[in-house]
Amino acid sequence: MTDYAARRTMMVDTQVRPSDVTKFPIIDAMLTVPREAFVPRALREAAYMGENISLGGGRVMLEPRTLAKMLDALEIEGDDLVLDIGPGLGYSSAIMARMAEAVVAVEDDADMVEEGQRVLVDNGADNVIMHHGALTEGASDHGPYDVITIQGAVEHLPEALTDQLKEGGRIACLFMEGALGVVRIGYKIDGKINWRFAFNAGAPVMPGFERHAAFTL
Repeated sequence: MTDYAARRTMMVDTQVRPSDVTKFPIIDAMLTVPREAFVPRALREAAYMGENISLGGGRVMLEPRTLAKMLDALEIEGDDLVLDIGPGLGYSSAIMARMAEAVVAVEDDADMVEEGQRVLVDNGADNVIMHHGALTEGASDHGPYDVITIQGAVEHLPEALTDQLKEGGRIACLFMEGALGVVRIGYKIDGKINWRFAFNAGAPVMPGFERHAAFTL
């Protein structure tokens, strides 16, 4: 029988802490939330590998290091409302639910939303709402948000999402620039997003977040 608790500890000790992530709420959440419960059953043995896990359709569960460093940079507080775009069955949402007041998780697959809500409830993340809708549209009915995270790479960030960020709020994005991926943290100041470099990472560009091709003659 697989000892997933031991694998969680190894994940934190070999992937998270060595990446200079030491904040207690992040470490505690990643030691507590069962990552294996949030991947398709056939992939559970790969749940704690230090790489992105493919969910199909150009979607992934971000590797633990990338997620942990995003959360470290975002500095989520206990009264924050978080919008989590594309979390699959909700692992990232469950992690942030232990730090924030509430999380709204957006998925565009109705079956995934239903299963994700069940898994979240089963694992005590009762302050997460799974919202069915287009990833590029967010969930404006529940916003505005203090924090927005996107669980995959982007080339183009829709204004529909940044419009849902509160003044003074933070957003984490993994921008793919050719073969190079750069995570930046954006701060909304005077209605505009000011971006700061956080770290390098990589992931597939999420469907709908591709750069629009320029028209040429």
